[in-house]
Amino acid sequence: MAQVPLNVRELAVGQLAERTGVAVSTLHFYEAKGLITSRRTAGNQRRYTRDTLRRVSFIRLSQRVGIPLTDIKAALDRLPSGRTPTREDWASLSAAWRSELDLRIERLLQLRDDLTDCIGCGCLSLDRCLLANPHDRLGEEGPGPRRLLAARARAEVCGAGCGSGCEEEAS
Repeated sequence: MAQVPLNVRELAVGQLAERTGVAVSTLHFYEAKGLITSRRTAGNQRRYTRDTLRRVSFIRLSQRVGIPLTDIKAALDRLPSGRTPTREDWASLSAAWRSELDLRIERLLQLRDDLTDCIGCGCLSLDRCLLANPHDRLGEEGPGPRRLLAARARAEVCGAGCGSGCEEEAS
């Protein structure tokens, strides 16, 4: 990969793509969604400021942990324009997502731990499971993964992880 000299203040779309490992079409998509910006040269070529490198990296990392693009855009809109975002800027953005990520992790752990029971609760369209769901009792409560839905509802009511034992009741 060709190194872009530090004295170059703007990057062409190909240079940005090469440095970030993101396809040119993805950069165009990000720009169309307002996640990054460029200016046009007299020859109508895109030019990106160097801070766009950090923005694209932030977008990719945020997507990797499941943050929707609309939330990423809202976060990037709070950043200052005209200067490279600082470590404090990035820390502030990521801190805003911490509770959402913690909740997502908790739900994923619950899903992982409940996968064995999932077959017995009817969510895989099984009529009944003689061990976990005798006489298809859970089917009378409605369609879908009844145990998981009930556990999620209890967690949302009590605040998920409140320590009152609702997590144990969900098992």
